[in-house]
Amino acid sequence: MKKLVLVGMTAVVLTGCSDQEDEQVLNLYNWSEYMPQEVLDRFEEETGIEVVYTTYDSNEAMYARLKLLDDSSQYDLAVPSTYYVNKMRKEDLLMEIDHSQIEGFDRLDPELVNQSFDENNAYSVPYLWGTTGLAIDTDTVDPSAVNGWADLWDEQYEGQVMLTNDMREVFHVGLSVLGYSGNTRDPQEIEEAYEKLSELMPSVRTFNSDAPRMPYLEGETDIGMIWNGEAVMGKEDMPSLEYIYPEEGVIVWLDSFVIPKNAANPEAAHQFISFVLQPEISALISENIGYATPNLAARDMLPEEVADNRASYPTSEDMENAEFQEDVGDEAMQVYNRYWEQLKTGR
Repeated sequence: MKKLVLVGMTAVVLTGCSDQEDEQVLNLYNWSEYMPQEVLDRFEEETGIEVVYTTYDSNEAMYARLKLLDDSSQYDLAVPSTYYVNKMRKEDLLMEIDHSQIEGFDRLDPELVNQSFDENNAYSVPYLWGTTGLAIDTDTVDPSAVNGWADLWDEQYEGQVMLTNDMREVFHVGLSVLGYSGNTRDPQEIEEAYEKLSELMPSVRTFNSDAPRMPYLEGETDIGMIWNGEAVMGKEDMPSLEYIYPEEGVIVWLDSFVIPKNAANPEAAHQFISFVLQPEISALISENIGYATPNLAARDMLPEEVADNRASYPTSEDMENAEFQEDVGDEAMQVYNRYWEQLKTGR
């Protein structure tokens, strides 16, 4: 895996006669550990556009920053998950994609474009898709004893469970165990999920969405949630780390490129999207960070050990009962937020 360089935002003051107009910068706002450094380097070399890369660890953090920024032109590209594209589109936070400036869109899997959250991909272009499932350390946890989300409540795992620091994902787990949709808008069902998750909290060792594999690698936890790509990367250093598709149904998400409404350099944003849509680049990304590419031409270029890795590319059986996360609307989100705060603070 290529090491990522996280660059802070800097202010550059140019005085006198300068070549400011000739100096282009792309400000990319993305998830932690979600873009190989090699891709950024190659883009800079081929285009002369400097990439300033900053990260977030949740959709909520990304959304809040773009929503509250006095000057949202700080970012030219962001990578929200499925339902947040719809939320941001409805709130007029996004610029429309100029498809005439995009090369390679036709290589994308037809099943992953023109989704209900963004019809005709007017505001987004798929980047990667994946799942959130279970992870166990088979050196300490019996794989035959863990089949679904409900197993996290087993008392033998008290103090060992890891959850992602993602409100909707964590509530999705609680709702699934109760037999409800992870996209429910019913306040009563959300409250029941909160009560169920409250029973789990004594077993929770940590919440992590920066690098969910690390609590396993560092021996902090033996069982819990993980993103499939993190499981793939983690297994390179920890062969005993196994990814499990829970029987209640795995959480599915699609992360897409979007251009914030007031982006300073939308032209560079379109260039970067086209660069990533090149089959060679999309394949490199999938191979390096373990998530599935929506680029069909890129899939044909993947090494067999990557293309056949169930953690990255699930079978149809793995996807039984799988559920994409959807936008549940502001009213339901307020309910989720209230119970999430109570869950995290113990109040």
